[in-house]
This record gives sequence, structure tokens and C-alpha cells, in this order.
Amino acid sequence: MNAVRRNLGGGLWWRHLIAIVMVVFALFPVVFVISAALNPAGSLSTSSLLPTGFSMNNFHTLFNDAARPFGSWYENSLVIALTGSIASLFIGACAAYAFSRLRFHGRRVGLLALLLLQMFPVLLAFVGLYITFGNVGEVLPSVGLNTSWGLVLAYMGGAMGSNVWLLKGYFDTVPVELDEAARIDGATHARVFFTVLLPLARPILVTVFMLSFVGLYGEFMLASIFLTSPDSQTLGVGLYNMTVGSDRVALFGQFAAGCLLAALPVLILYLLFQKQLVSGLTQGSVK
Repeated sequence: MNAVRRNLGGGLWWRHLIAIVMVVFALFPVVFVISAALNPAGSLSTSSLLPTGFSMNNFHTLFNDAARPFGSWYENSLVIALTGSIASLFIGACAAYAFSRLRFHGRRVGLLALLLLQMFPVLLAFVGLYITFGNVGEVLPSVGLNTSWGLVLAYMGGAMGSNVWLLKGYFDTVPVELDEAARIDGATHARVFFTVLLPLARPILVTVFMLSFVGLYGEFMLASIFLTSPDSQTLGVGLYNMTVGSDRVALFGQFAAGCLLAALPVLILYLLFQKQLVSGLTQGSVK
């Protein structure tokens, strides 16, 4: 009896119990969304925690609804997220290389300015961005309001501060002697950057790309301001519009199916680059 009491009192059973409770709490919304997506009725009032039937009607209706072009939303989100992530990664890497390897007047002030700008709420810039791109659209309609390229331009400067600091922290860990050896062989700064530094900084490049992609892929507030027509909207804006109005209960099954499909790109990227993501975060931020 004493041995049993010691095992119960000094064991790890309570930790396992807490872990099980937290796992159930975390999986509850996922299971509910999957159940609603596979529910043949496709409405909120008939959804339950566990699926009562199996049907792909919600997915079929989602892709064949002329009033809600889910395929266009998906394509717009992927194009905007990929283009914005690659562009911000390239610009951030160039700026981080300059701050890490070059010595010039205003270097420290520039780094502190990038850090200081990140402390201001993003909402402060929305009015200015709306007015700016509204005026730009009168001259260049392809990059004005209600255009994907205009939204990409607005996104490109949003995460520059954190990207530059993260990339610079990793670039500082790369030995400067490699740059000097390349310059002795006649390499320019551009050649050193593209052929020496970038291949060695692959983990942090993948990390910054992932962080930028996830942020842009799920961004809602600025996209809802820029994109107004249904064909130009992103997944976040389009799916949100399905949850408002008188049809929100009837469209819940389609909304759940869209949520499941929307999570696939992020899930695939995390599974493919999880090793680089962990090493890039630890080395770029700690060292």
C-alpha cells in the first residue's frame, strides 16, 4: 500500500494528465472543423464534434459556387504570399549584408531606426497606405487599390525590420575570412553575397521566408481594405465574408472545407523545412 501511495504521489501521472487535457483542448477545434467539412448537411445547426456521415458535397459546392470564387481566392493568396515573401527576403538579405559586412556612416542609427519602427502599431499606417495607393492607382492602375501587386508592394516594407535583424544576426556568425578570401580571388561584393554568404545562410533564409509567407498568407486587415471585388480577394477575406450575413449558418460546411484546404500550404511548408526553421531561429536570434 505504501508503495502504491508513493507511486501515485511521487510519479508523473499528473503531468501526463495535464498533457492529455491540453492535447484534447488543442485538437477540439480541429476535429470540429473536420467534422463540419465532412457533414453532408453542411450547416452550423447540424454540425457536431464527431462526424455523423461522410460526404464531399461541401468541397464540391465550394469550388462550384459562382458567387464565391474559392479557386481565385486560393490562387491570389498563394501568388501574393509567395511574391511578397521572396521580394521581402531578397531586400532584407541585401540590407542585412550591408549592415553586417559594410562599415558606413549611419549604420548604427539605421539599425536602431528599423527596430524603433517595429514598435509602432501597423494600424497607424493603414490610412496613409490607402490614400497613397488610391492616388497611385490613378496614374498606375496595375499597382493601385483592388490589385494584387499593389497589396504586395504594401506588404514588402511591413516586416523589413525583423527580417533584417534576424538575417544580420545570422550573417554575423559567418566568418569574415571567407569574404576576404573571395575578394583576394577577385570577387566583388555581389559575388561574395550570392556565391559565398547566401549558400551558407540557407537555414535563416528558409526561416525568414517561412515567417514572411505565413504572415502574408493569413493577413486579413490590410487585404480587406485593398481588395474589394470578389475575384481579387484572398482566402482570409473571402472566407470571412462567408461567415457574415444571413447565409452564414447554411455556408458553415463550405467555410470549414475552405479552412481545411487553406491550411495545406502552410502545413506542407512546415513539414518540408522544419529542420532549417529550427536551426535558423536558434542561430539567427541567439548567436
